[in-house]
Amino acid sequence: MFSSFQPDAAQLMRKLQQKYHVFFLTNGGSEIYTDTRRNSLEEAIHVCLEGGLQGIVSEVKAIFRNPGAIARIKEAKLSLFTYGQLNNVGEVVYMQHLMGVEGVIVDLVDEITRAISDNDSDKKVDQLRKFQRNTTLPPQFSKEELSFLLNLMPQLMVNH
Repeated sequence: MFSSFQPDAAQLMRKLQQKYHVFFLTNGGSEIYTDTRRNSLEEAIHVCLEGGLQGIVSEVKAIFRNPGAIARIKEAKLSLFTYGQLNNVGEVVYMQHLMGVEGVIVDLVDEITRAISDNDSDKKVDQLRKFQRNTTLPPQFSKEELSFLLNLMPQLMVNH
């Protein structure tokens, strides 16, 4: 897989070869650039569709600030990965898994793998499988999961 924060470079990589997937990296609007294609998840979708790219790698905070973007990315038939410090928190990675994020870039591979495995319950796995079969449906969170997410995310976003 190739990826780049530079839209033109990502699109050029795609034009030069068809063997490997090419993803557009974005911070999803955390910083503002003169090249407006780099300033939002919506722009990232346009860059991918325009250049025939296979997906987006977004800074994780952008996904939590704009969770509705996940459905739009899936509707565009694009893959979604995330990166960022928050991906070193097992609960954050697990919530992304439930939300439909397909991959995460982490520093602590063993720890995150264990955290994800420890969080698997039959109910959550069944729920995820149902969601994956019909990606146009939003994920169904229990009250406890929603409460956890709503309480955890603001704290993590400030601390990281």
